Amino acid sequence: MHAVIVDCAIYREGRRTEGPSDFSDALAQARSAQDRFLWIGLHEPTEQEFDLVTSEFGLHPLAVEDSLSAHQRPKLEVYEDSLFAVLKPVVYEPESDTVSSGELMVFVGDSFVVTVRHGEGAPLAAVRKRLESDPKLLAHGPTSVLYAVSDAVVDHYLEVAAELATDMEELEAEVFSPQGGDTKGTAGRIYTFKRQVLEFRRASAPLAQPMLRLSSPGLPFVQDHAQPFFRDVSDHLTRANEQVEGLDRLLSDILSAHLAQMGVRQNDDMRKISAWAAMAAVPTMVAGIYGMNFENMPELTWGWAYYGVLVFMVVCEVGLYRLFKKRGWL
Repeated sequence: MHAVIVDCAIYREGRRTEGPSDFSDALAQARSAQDRFLWIGLHEPTEQEFDLVTSEFGLHPLAVEDSLSAHQRPKLEVYEDSLFAVLKPVVYEPESDTVSSGELMVFVGDSFVVTVRHGEGAPLAAVRKRLESDPKLLAHGPTSVLYAVSDAVVDHYLEVAAELATDMEELEAEVFSPQGGDTKGTAGRIYTFKRQVLEFRRASAPLAQPMLRLSSPGLPFVQDHAQPFFRDVSDHLTRANEQVEGLDRLLSDILSAHLAQMGVRQNDDMRKISAWAAMAAVPTMVAGIYGMNFENMPELTWGWAYYGVLVFMVVCEVGLYRLFKKRGWL
């Protein structure tokens, strides 16, 4: 069990204190006074490892099932003894220009917080460190933990959105460069980029409704004075979602423009091929007629006929070339 426990501590008046290692004793101590609460962090626990936490904290079985199976949408569920929130932090990999998402489940009760992390993108270590350096904020109890976790996840959304915007500007400059349409794999890069934005949207967009609920009054296990703070998180999330939606629309426009460029270049190529084919058709036609093996061919006895036909073909070729060049076909 200790392998999955990232951290476990009792906080009294916003300050970390040493407590018993047993969950039951630690929770009893946290519930012994209103100025205390227990915060335990877990990383990818198995069902057997989580059974002890479930029994000690009285967590709802549906919420436990969601926290174990992962692959959940961001949501907020209210149960009789706890509040269950699911968040999806995102991570941007600059080496590969990819976006990946993890999962973070938060159980909030009267005197406890249980966080379950899946993946490597959850900023819990930094959140705990920041909260422990601000006892005044941490003194507000489990609500402060839920706020700090939500705020950290959403703020990172804005950072990732800024990174994606920078990458998209580079991709846009490449597509609309004079050689952009000739670059191999450009359409594939745009589609891959669009997949990254979709992964981002799956993490950020569904979180809007839970944040609105947290900023509304009357929600159990959430102190009323925390509403303005959750409202601020909701505003940041709205900005992040707007940026992601703008990136998605712009990517669709870039892809359409790239395909249009490819179509224009293909039309230019077809016109060039048609022009060269037309120029090749004139000497072919003349040579075909002139080379027919008739016994009484009218120009057969003309001494200058051979040279005259050559001159005629050259004149036709030059005339066609100048005509096609003037119309931009060549």
